[in-house]
Amino acid sequence: MDLLPGLPNDIALDCLIRLPLDQFSKAASVCSNWKREIKHPLFRQRRKDSGLTRPVFALAQAMVTTVRKPHGITSLSSTQFYRLSLCHPERGYWCDLPPIPELVDGLPMFCRVVGVGSDVVVIGGCDPVNWRVMDSVFIYNFISGSWRRGADLPGEQRLFFGCASDSERFVVVAGGHDDEKNALNSALLYDVAEDEWVTLPEMDIERDECKCSFHRGKFHVIGGYPTHAQGQFQRSAEVFDSATRQWRLEEDFLGADTCPQTCIEGDDGRLYMCRDGEVVVKCDATWKHVARLPDDVSNVEYLTAWQGKLLAVGNSRFNELHSGYELDLSVSDESKEKVWRKLDTPDEYRGHVQSVCCLEI
Repeated sequence: MDLLPGLPNDIALDCLIRLPLDQFSKAASVCSNWKREIKHPLFRQRRKDSGLTRPVFALAQAMVTTVRKPHGITSLSSTQFYRLSLCHPERGYWCDLPPIPELVDGLPMFCRVVGVGSDVVVIGGCDPVNWRVMDSVFIYNFISGSWRRGADLPGEQRLFFGCASDSERFVVVAGGHDDEKNALNSALLYDVAEDEWVTLPEMDIERDECKCSFHRGKFHVIGGYPTHAQGQFQRSAEVFDSATRQWRLEEDFLGADTCPQTCIEGDDGRLYMCRDGEVVVKCDATWKHVARLPDDVSNVEYLTAWQGKLLAVGNSRFNELHSGYELDLSVSDESKEKVWRKLDTPDEYRGHVQSVCCLEI
């Protein structure tokens, strides 16, 4: 059966791949042929090859409440209830993703959010009501517009772990601490397509509050600290070689004892990080200045990258609402300080951000 009556299927498919992101699930319900094509893995690849994919950010973000004070004064503040919000940076558009059916009280606290293909994967965290550590995995698919339950995170309880995706199929979870606050050196690989977890060899060092990044085709576990030195972040990183199935230790990877949570890979294949009020980039064994941070995001919660730009989300003081700024890295004049552009963010989407990922869909 033709995808569109009267048109060759290759031309009809060329029309389908131009659908906006929020119309995928509606189009897939039109007929079985459209559903088959839209859900096929090659559909996203065709959009990507045609330059039609667009970046979207999924944020585990606190809801914002309005506090009314005497004399008609109002103020806004973050609540303890988190949901997944979606930002289209090119359109300046914000919206909420549908809530996870099983989590009526909101997202788990301290969960990790990663993008894999056309999926957003929410892993672990604490129940927002009783603070029980959760091993749950929930997956939202943009094509179907629905949630599904993934295989639970195996092994011991794990919190404040590192988590990263190759953006196509696999997720690595590493480090963190157990229910007795003991730092962990264990790591796991999750195959989203097969819904299977695989135990990886142990890392050389325990790494609580480490950062994971998929960098130059390999999973990196950066920084963190062992049980006996809580809060004393290590400079080293460990790199997983999938061919040998072993970790390789890289000493002095960070160059200084620092929290690595903002460390991310840019489109140029280099690592960027926020440190001491500035963005720095890793050039061989050293970190070099890129730009000063805007004053009102000097306390950066998350940094992410897309299409030659960086997005910094944060605030200047504890309990302030968050703001977002983007930095165009393509500006090549080294003699001039790069200029940040503040994102136009509605107040209801300025709540605290605990995790963020970028997807090309």
